[in-house]
Amino acid sequence: MWAPAAELGKKLNSNHDGSSETAEKEQQEAIEHIDEIQSEIDILNEQASKEILKIEEKYNKLCQPFFQKRSEVIAKIPNFWVTTFVNHPQVSALLGEEDEAALHYLTRVEVAEFEDTQSGYKIDLYFDENPYFENKVLSKEFHVNESGDASLKSTEIIWKSGKDLMKRSSQAPDTGSRKRKYEEPESFFAWFTNHPDADVDELGELIKDDIWPNPLQYYLLPDTDDEELEDEEEEEEEEEEEEKEEKGEGEEEKKEEEEEGEDDDKGEKGEPDGEKGEPDDDKGD
Repeated sequence: MWAPAAELGKKLNSNHDGSSETAEKEQQEAIEHIDEIQSEIDILNEQASKEILKIEEKYNKLCQPFFQKRSEVIAKIPNFWVTTFVNHPQVSALLGEEDEAALHYLTRVEVAEFEDTQSGYKIDLYFDENPYFENKVLSKEFHVNESGDASLKSTEIIWKSGKDLMKRSSQAPDTGSRKRKYEEPESFFAWFTNHPDADVDELGELIKDDIWPNPLQYYLLPDTDDEELEDEEEEEEEEEEEEKEEKGEGEEEKKEEEEEGEDDDKGEKGEPDGEKGEPDDDKGD
């Protein structure tokens, strides 16, 4: 005999609930299994990071003699480092006009990562005698302790009388220079103040990771200010040509309109002559 419809429905729902619970259990087991596999992957990634650090430390030591040779050759090129900084898109944005003038006395840059590369690095900027400050070397150190806390240590700049660029950058007059029509940024040398947010050292990271490995690539870049000026001049020339063309077209249209107007006037003047000729015909008859 067939079971009543209600009882049949209960059996079907019971089977459905059972399969649903089984699916959920299988899904949970799969998630736990994925988590276990992911833990193994994380362990391997940690091991890889340690091995990579060892390799980096090894090759940093191997590179030191070449960095030294490179510095000796760079010293033969006047204004190498200021040109490199000015041509770097991010660093140039931090340079005011007087910063750039002071950086013309920069003769050497040295970057040294600590033996344990995770613990930090040091950047030294070497200067010739200059009218801005007494220091021969300006240094910035970035330290990370075992707990992962960062700290900064900088050289105190001994400014010469009336030459403190950090004070003057905020009150520099508008010189009307074509190169810097925008507002002067905070002085580049403010980087040597011990900023409270030690975790953020954007300029230090740019010098260490982007400029120091291959400064020549930025030294050889064309001056972006000159490029911008050339672009502006080209745009102005194009605008002038367009204006001339529009003006020429307008004059041609005006001339055509005037000529059409003259033709119309001539046509109107010719009508009375035709009318006068009619009586002569009558007279001849």
